[in-house]
Amino acid sequence: MDMKNLNEVPAFTTKDGSEIRELLAHRNSVIRNQSLAEARVPAKGTTLKHYHVKSEEVYYITAGSGEIEIEGERKPVKTGDAVAIPPNQRHKLWNTGTETLKLLCCCAPPYEDDDTVIVEPEGSS
Repeated sequence: MDMKNLNEVPAFTTKDGSEIRELLAHRNSVIRNQSLAEARVPAKGTTLKHYHVKSEEVYYITAGSGEIEIEGERKPVKTGDAVAIPPNQRHKLWNTGTETLKLLCCCAPPYEDDDTVIVEPEGSS
């Protein structure tokens, strides 16, 4: 049985600038066709606008609040919200709150840096 605890998996930074803790994926389990990770964006922080060529994503907000933009449509997000992001859809996440924005991120196929295309320069808001 593969089981991981969020507090025991190492964090890394993805190409979009978010801090990720990969819970289950092909790198650390028997899972091959998807991945599950927790992403964190610090208070007043953002990700870089990006898209994934192959992966579709589901974001589930577990703490904090912010805004998400997908293909030019921008909406607020808060704890309990789930967001669907199809492949090739440009998206960006802003933390507009005072606490760390935390979300579960499910990707199918699994997350890979090589599948992530950044479409804005670092430091953009």
